[in-house]
Amino acid sequence: MTPAGARTLYVIACGSPASRHVGRLVTLAQQRAWTVCVVVTPDGRKFVDVPGLAALTGHPVRADYKNPGDPDVLPAADAVIVAPATSNTINKWAAGITDTLALGLVVEAQGKGLPIVTLPFTNTALARHPAFQASVARLRDWGVRVLLGDDVLPLQPPGAGEQILDRIPWQLTLDALDDELATG
Repeated sequence: MTPAGARTLYVIACGSPASRHVGRLVTLAQQRAWTVCVVVTPDGRKFVDVPGLAALTGHPVRADYKNPGDPDVLPAADAVIVAPATSNTINKWAAGITDTLALGLVVEAQGKGLPIVTLPFTNTALARHPAFQASVARLRDWGVRVLLGDDVLPLQPPGAGEQILDRIPWQLTLDALDDELATG
């Protein structure tokens, strides 16, 4: 049950080794008075501690669409953070593809005008692909705060991302969300 007046943040985690640490983002968000719900992509589920995150948030960790007629088990989102976001998720999102619950929720949140922040976690080769660059530009044009660049987290060569997992700036996603809420 979400307390009356509480703000609900959906954290969307993708299939990335960085998702192993998404609990850090959840804890930081809770310290800022957010009620947090975690939704993962199907591949994201491979990386997260589902029971641990459910215990931390008090909500089930969702990865799949519910069955028709089943009740919603999560409170409605007031804001969304997609972190870590893979290049696959960024590209599908920018194309409006909703083939997973995570993508469906983020595309719908964008259509509702909710504040959305994303922190891509990809490598230098994938980030150089024209589709990824166009997708990032499209999301930014649509008002999504995309935290990408050397000032956020330097991209690594393919296969080297594990080396920077402890440097992921989870707090920057929340700072950017606070900024979006203040200016929105």
